[in-house]
Amino acid sequence: SEKPRLSFSATATAAEKYRHYPPVPRTPPMAGDPLFEGPTAMPLSKPQTRKHLHTRDIQCRGYEREDGLWDIEAEIVDTKTYSFDNVDRGGVAAGDADGVEGIVARLREAGAIMIGKTNTPEFGAGSQTFNEIFGATLNPYDTTRTCGGSSGGAAVALASGMLPIADGSDMGGSLRNPASFCNVVGFRPSPGRVPRWPNPAPWFPFNVHGPMARTVGDVALLFDAVAGPDPRAPLSVGLPPQPVSSVLDRDFTGVRVAWTNDLGGLPVDATVTTVLNRQRTTFESLGCLVEEKSPDLTDADDIFTTWRAWYFDLAFGTILDRHRDLLKDTVIWNIEAGRALSGQQIAGAEQKRAALYHRVRRFQTHYEFLLLPVAQVLPFDVSQPYVTHINGETLPTYLDWMKSCYQISVTGLPAISIPAGFTTDGLPVGLQIVGRPYDDLGVIQLAHAFEQVTGFWKRHPDLAS
Repeated sequence: SEKPRLSFSATATAAEKYRHYPPVPRTPPMAGDPLFEGPTAMPLSKPQTRKHLHTRDIQCRGYEREDGLWDIEAEIVDTKTYSFDNVDRGGVAAGDADGVEGIVARLREAGAIMIGKTNTPEFGAGSQTFNEIFGATLNPYDTTRTCGGSSGGAAVALASGMLPIADGSDMGGSLRNPASFCNVVGFRPSPGRVPRWPNPAPWFPFNVHGPMARTVGDVALLFDAVAGPDPRAPLSVGLPPQPVSSVLDRDFTGVRVAWTNDLGGLPVDATVTTVLNRQRTTFESLGCLVEEKSPDLTDADDIFTTWRAWYFDLAFGTILDRHRDLLKDTVIWNIEAGRALSGQQIAGAEQKRAALYHRVRRFQTHYEFLLLPVAQVLPFDVSQPYVTHINGETLPTYLDWMKSCYQISVTGLPAISIPAGFTTDGLPVGLQIVGRPYDDLGVIQLAHAFEQVTGFWKRHPDLAS
């Protein structure tokens, strides 16, 4: 079937929310910009232009038509599909776009206007968006704090009204964590729903592409445009398109939902729990039967860290060999962890993944959805590379504070981060909705129903007012 065209599909209601955001001038990032912290801006020669595109280099425009609909220029910033072959001094720069295919081609076919890349951490490693080329991307709700990552630049651009939709990828929470920290929506689809190409590990299911937006309806619109099989992406072959934007409404009366504050014992900041617990009754008001229950995700940590290390060596090992002095320490550590793996360790991780799959499968015969925190902490100090303690518990690696996301990645289930409230000092908190295998539609429908009742997306940061 023909893909929807993003340029004319927004309704007057959708356009109304863009009306409140003034266009952002197309200028290079400047020192002192509240969303940019890095080297002083400089005149850009042609080869430098792509490197210096940033979240401030975006604007979206809307044109009201005589029939009451709006044409929206959907300027989408892709965070992962440019090649990472060039390494600049101190970090990774986007190289020539020779490898840009797959999702970008589909976005262009749907009428999207491609502007460039928003900021990400080096190699998308870690859920804190900083690097030595652009510096740190700041949280628009509190510019002393991180926006999350790895699609942090995209989340900030959305939250501050610079663009209506964006795309990114998610292995351990890169679509979900920044969405939670910036009060936007980030959707991790089922593996294969959105084809990944080029891809150094085409059968690897943990790393998926997905959409981000301020509302679930806009996420659904973008998802419809980019989802569907592609013969170059084997995980997508045999998966029929599953349109979602036209079927967002659903009656959830009697639907059994599992609610967990800590996914079976993870350390979670008490403020996160307090904010999210207020929303349990919201799902009950939708007709859901909400029960306190968590799936048994024993061994999820070993499964994720083993396969992530394997992937890092596969995808980035040759860059370590050529440019070790230019890579940040966490990336080096993750690549070297992959090189140290034995065949027995990889086999053991896969045996554990098979057992985990069947435990979760049995759990989901009783519960259609799982509700839990997206992030175990609030947005933290932007000068801190990663979280090292939660509730007094020491976290040994840069990955450990992301378990509430990456343990869900291990299951292969679709998951979405949806705005779910604010702390007393105005920091956003996101709720994660996880569905049954390949029920991307159901996840989006429940998120949409929750959004319609709560409307947290309407609270914009002051800098966007």
